Amino acid sequence: MPRQVDHDERRRQIAEAVWCLAIRGGLEQVTLRQAAAEAGVSPRLLQYYFGTRDQLLLGALQILNADAEQQAKDRMTGLGESPSMRAIVRGVLLEMLPLDAQRRDRHVVYAAYFVRFLVEPSLAAVARIAPLELANLMADLIRRAQDIGEAPQHIDAAAEGAFLIAGAEGLQTQVLLGQRTSEE
Repeated sequence: MPRQVDHDERRRQIAEAVWCLAIRGGLEQVTLRQAAAEAGVSPRLLQYYFGTRDQLLLGALQILNADAEQQAKDRMTGLGESPSMRAIVRGVLLEMLPLDAQRRDRHVVYAAYFVRFLVEPSLAAVARIAPLELANLMADLIRRAQDIGEAPQHIDAAAEGAFLIAGAEGLQTQVLLGQRTSEE
């Protein structure tokens, strides 16, 4: 009887290989052949799942983003049944920081993608959306906090949300570069 292949698991296996290569040396020199070897699959099979190198990089990024979103949701459920808005805002911001090995690796992979974000339209589109969505989420959380009296009414929620996201992004870099520790 032929063995059933879990296509999502195979795509994940290949994406994880791309992430490993990115962590070790960036994406600029990553080839389909290297990614296939790292994943333990044939280049032909890799092409079956992703097609071109650009599609591989985009697909690996989409899987990484989906994982990050799911991990954030899982951690947010850990806040309990009725967390304060402050706890929720803090939880979102902390999720953006490389505070453990898993999040550190994710941020190193994002850093490896950075140059490609600047020069490749398909990747740039993905990169442009995320900070805006985070800033909008943060603004919505601040507005909810204002509605229930947990944040002052005079705060401009959109500006404050953008400011908080920018601050967290700056801390990402400082932690990755060793200028600050995850404990700080």
